[in-house]
Order: sequence, then structure tokens, then C-alpha cells
Amino acid sequence: MADMQFGLMMRAQFPKEDDMQERFRELMEQARLADKLGFASITNGMHYSSAPFQDFQQLPFLARVMAEAPNLRLNFGIILLSLMKPIDVAEYLATVDVMSGGKVIFGAALGYREVEFLAFGTTQRERVKRFEENLEAIKRLWTEETVDMVGSHFELKGASLGTKPIQKPNPPIWIGANADPAIERAARIGDCWYVNPHNRIDTIIRQTELYRKALDACGKPFPAEFPARREVFVAKTREEAMRLCKPFLATKYEAYHQWGQDKAMPEGDDDLGLDFDDLVRDRFLVGSPDEVAEQMIRLNKKTGINHLIMSVQWPGMPQSMVVDVMNMLSEEVFPKVRQG
Repeated sequence: MADMQFGLMMRAQFPKEDDMQERFRELMEQARLADKLGFASITNGMHYSSAPFQDFQQLPFLARVMAEAPNLRLNFGIILLSLMKPIDVAEYLATVDVMSGGKVIFGAALGYREVEFLAFGTTQRERVKRFEENLEAIKRLWTEETVDMVGSHFELKGASLGTKPIQKPNPPIWIGANADPAIERAARIGDCWYVNPHNRIDTIIRQTELYRKALDACGKPFPAEFPARREVFVAKTREEAMRLCKPFLATKYEAYHQWGQDKAMPEGDDDLGLDFDDLVRDRFLVGSPDEVAEQMIRLNKKTGINHLIMSVQWPGMPQSMVVDVMNMLSEEVFPKVRQG
């Protein structure tokens, strides 16, 4: 499994009493460490109005990461595309692609939080239509000299980009999806399905089969790069790993539950309000180095997932713990997975 890539998800979400300048310095230290340890990518997500947490906005954050970690791909994973205007997203991703030497990944998903739809003057009802129109417009802006296109919330009339992306025909387009219909959509309109961190692994295995069938129906091959997000924590023993990560990981998933993330998940796997031990089971990659390596190898064998984007920090977790986990992954887990 020599071609397995490991990415670092930097959610950059912190408790509201934290000093964000200090947290920013720590995140840049993580970025430099990821570059040094041979990670493949750095990911940052997009949310607005993210109470109870503080966080950093995706575009300026990843643009700065590019300078700190010049060897890493920059995964805009994900952009809440239904909220956006296509020419804006196309322009800024193309700009970062040029500035980084062709390292941008364009992750996109619908979004699910009412506070965000209201703030951008749109609705959940319009989100699929807007998402598909925006994606089509962005692809066209990246590949055509001028674009004429009328959407439900924009009109491109002889529109063109100030700069085109380096990657041809365009940066990879990863479509985030939880529910079965969204996975079928990802097969149809994206370069790959970007597997979410929330669903249980048995759900992911079932949905990978659904994804394969949907690709077959579109006459598309299974993607060479198949990415997934997972919550990952490693320590000397499973007991120690569970004890150390629980206070921070549990807090994050309580917030997801309050935000209504479970409503976007498939039937039978749609309760993030479970007791922590039940929540972790068959969902997160937590344990000793051998156990976590084994879990990663199993995930690859059952699904073909080969770019694993790992969240190793949750709100309130100290920097020293994050650094320890990153080092232990690099030294004791990645080599085992690559041999496996």
C-alpha cells in the first residue's frame, strides 16, 4: 500500500476563551511539522457562525499555510458551495493554485446549517440547484476563455477569470457527502466522493458499493485518488488513547449533534448523541500504533480509500498532545500502513 497518502485536517476550532493569536502560532507550528514529517496535504473546512467555538476563515488560513508548508497540497475541504457565487470561488482557488505551484484541491458540499443559509440570503430548499449550477459555472470559468451562463442566483455574460489554475483541466474536485443520494450526485459531478468523518465504517463500506454502482451508471472509472476524513488518535495503549482524547473529541461531537449534523446522515447511522464509547466504535481510528495501523489497512482494503485526512486535534486539546500524536503517527503508524 505504498501509495497511501496521509493528510492533516486543521479544523482550527477552539473554545471561546482561547487566545486566537496564540492558537494561530501553534497551528503554523503544526503545518511546518506536517511538512517535515512527510504528510501529503493540509485541509481546512468552512463554517460561519461556529459557536460555541472560535475558528479561522478558510481562504486566508490556507493561503498562509501555503507559505509555511510549501510541499503540501492545500485542500479547501470543504467549501459550502450552495452559499457562494461561482466567479468568486473560481477566482480565488485559481489564484491560490498559481501561488502554490498547482497544489489546490477543491472540496465542495451542500452545507446543512440554517444559520449559514440565512446569513447568505438563501435556503436549504435551493441548495442542490445552487450547488450544481455553481459547480458547472466554476468548471467552465476554469476551462473556457469567456462564459455565458444564467443561473438562479447569478448571470455570467462574457465573464472570464483574471487567472486560470495551473492544474489542467482544473484542480481536483472532491464532493463531500453523507447521505446516499448525495453520494450518487458525487459520482455524477465530481472527480471523487470525499468521504465524511461522521459515518460509521460499516456505513462507509456499504456506501462505497453504492458509489461504485453510481460511477458504473455514469460510465466513469473508480477514482485513482479516493479521499476520506477520519478522527484519529494514537497513544501507547487503546485505554490511554481513549482516556486522553475523550474530553476533546466528545465536546466536538456534542456540538455536531447540537448543529444537526446527524440529520444529514443516512438512516440507521444518524445519532451523534451516543455515549462516547459507542460513538467511537467502528467510527474513529483510536488506539495503540498497531491498532490504528490495522484500522487504516482494513479501511483501505474494504473501500479503496487511499488519501486519509486525519483530524488529530479538537477544541481545548493542548498543542503538546497534537505534536505527540503527529510524531507517533509518522514514526509508528504510517510505515506499518505502507507495508500493510
